[in-house]
Amino acid sequence: MGARPGHLGIRHLALFARAFDDMRRFYVERLGFAVEWEPDGDNVYLTSGSDNLALHRAGPGDAPGPGRLDHLGLLVRHADDVDGWAAYLDEHGVPLKARPRTHRDGARSLYLEDPDGNTIQIIHHPPISGGAT
Repeated sequence: MGARPGHLGIRHLALFARAFDDMRRFYVERLGFAVEWEPDGDNVYLTSGSDNLALHRAGPGDAPGPGRLDHLGLLVRHADDVDGWAAYLDEHGVPLKARPRTHRDGARSLYLEDPDGNTIQIIHHPPISGGAT
């Protein structure tokens, strides 16, 4: 048997979007993603520069079912960045599901929802954030 090939981690996520236009606007205007490619009016590929988030307009048969995504995480370099995001989201009227807090493993995060109700965690996780706490 050969050795297991390596990978670079999860750098791409695709979501069916019921509120497609609101989702596109939210991820670009509020969370700072850039449009990488928009092949048509039903699909858009967004990037933060190191990843790719695809939004696909949901059709009638694309409703989420069992095993639905629990949450997606946006990594930040410093623990204080989580608080900066909280202040920014507050200023723009984006409600938080959970205010910033430090977890027992040293991570710091907050939670919010996108227009389709997907939970987003903005997180500083010391082993992978690449910055100081």
